[in-house]
Amino acid sequence: MKIYLDLCVYKRPFDYQGQERIALETNMFIYLLERIEAGIYRLVVSDVLVYENSEDPNIERRDRVISYFHLASKFVEVDEASTERAIILEELGFAAIDALHIAVAEKAGVDCFITCDDDIVRVYRSVKDKVSVLIKSLREFIAQEVE
Repeated sequence: MKIYLDLCVYKRPFDYQGQERIALETNMFIYLLERIEAGIYRLVVSDVLVYENSEDPNIERRDRVISYFHLASKFVEVDEASTERAIILEELGFAAIDALHIAVAEKAGVDCFITCDDDIVRVYRSVKDKVSVLIKSLREFIAQEVE
């Protein structure tokens, strides 16, 4: 199974762990990393992730996230078609950077785009017939995978 993780998933371990949701999603992310390393999931990353991560002012956090990107089996670059698709996705209600992530995930043919961003999931649920990649929250994805 090919998966694309939204940047917020990679950043979860660096968020304040005093909230139950954050701590739970951090553990879920670690579980996913273990499954990726075991070859159960194939990770796809993109230059959108690299760009967005490069904007992080915290060098330690930025470098650690880059180390996760090295687990990827596929790297996708933004091209003109991805940019045009992102514009359409943005018109559907996704934020600009999220639309670009989704466009490259579609281009890569991933089985699932995984996020911790409730807004992405909310928009997806209202327009899923117009999006060619399955989008799930991290919690939803893990819950279904462990059943």
